[in-house]
This record gives sequence, C-alpha cells and structure tokens, in this order.
Amino acid sequence: MESLEHHYPAHLNVPLRTIMKLMNFVIIASGITMALTFFFVVVARYGFGADLFAYEEWLLVIAIWLFFLASAVATHNRAHVKADMLGFMIKNPKLLYWRGVLVEAIELIITLVIVYWGCLMIKESIDAYPNWQRTVALHIPFLVPRLGILIGFVMMAVYSALHLYVLLCRRDQALNSAKAD
Repeated sequence: MESLEHHYPAHLNVPLRTIMKLMNFVIIASGITMALTFFFVVVARYGFGADLFAYEEWLLVIAIWLFFLASAVATHNRAHVKADMLGFMIKNPKLLYWRGVLVEAIELIITLVIVYWGCLMIKESIDAYPNWQRTVALHIPFLVPRLGILIGFVMMAVYSALHLYVLLCRRDQALNSAKAD
C-alpha cells in the first residue's frame, strides 16, 4: 500500500507522524496490558483461587481507547474492511476517480457528524461535574473512555480529510491516466 504521507502538506508531516507514533504506542501498550491482565487473572483465579478486583472496569476503558485509536490508524492506512462491489465493476479510471472522491467525501461528512456528537457527549460529561457518571467499583469517570471515543473519531476525520485532499490534488494525474487509456 502506498503511503500518502509524502502527498500531505509539508507543515503537517511532523505533527501527523508524532500523533501516529503516539497512537501506535498507546495501541501496543494497551494490547500488552490487556494480555498481561488476562494472564494474571487466569493465574490468580486458577492458581491461587483468588480474583483481581474490578479489573473489568479499567480493562474496558483500555479496550475502548485501543479500539478507537486502532480505527484511526486503520483509517490512515485505508485498512478498513469495505464491501465495495462497484469498484470492481467500474473499469473507466475517470469514473473510478470520481467514485473515490464521492466515497471519501461521504465518509468525511459522516465522520464529522459523529465528531460533533462526540463533542456533545464530552460537553455533557464535563457539564455534569461534580456528579459525573462513574464506574461502580473503581469510580472511573465515564469521561475517560468517552474522550478516547472522541479522539479516535477526530483522528478518523483528520485522516479522511487528508485522503480527500490528496485525492483532489492528484486529480490531474488521475484524469491524465484516464485520457491515456
């Protein structure tokens, strides 16, 4: 898969690379933490007949952050599963290009709507202070996993917008290859 990073505006390369490294670090650390937690749960439960207290609560928070940051990375890498039959049926490169622009624009619009809803969700959580909703045992504020959801969708919107930007910037290249056929 071709990396689109060299097509992004130059001033965005360093911040986007830094954000990607941070997201990848959180994803890897989350995966390791979850694996180790399950290992210790099994050892504690079946080896010592004990139980880890409320591990499900903080594992759920970690899993939500892992899921949404990994979704943002998948958006960057264009690695989401798609049921795209139309892409196989269209042979004209010009139509393929415009179909790609339309799909990318629709994806961006939908993601931006979800980002707006995520902002409303965070605002509602903050406005409820000091009566925040919390988990039962560890009293983790619901704001923590909700923030992971919002950040994931914001990054998905950023990467969708960048893919649309690159697609529009490469318009001449795509249309020239269509004329050559």
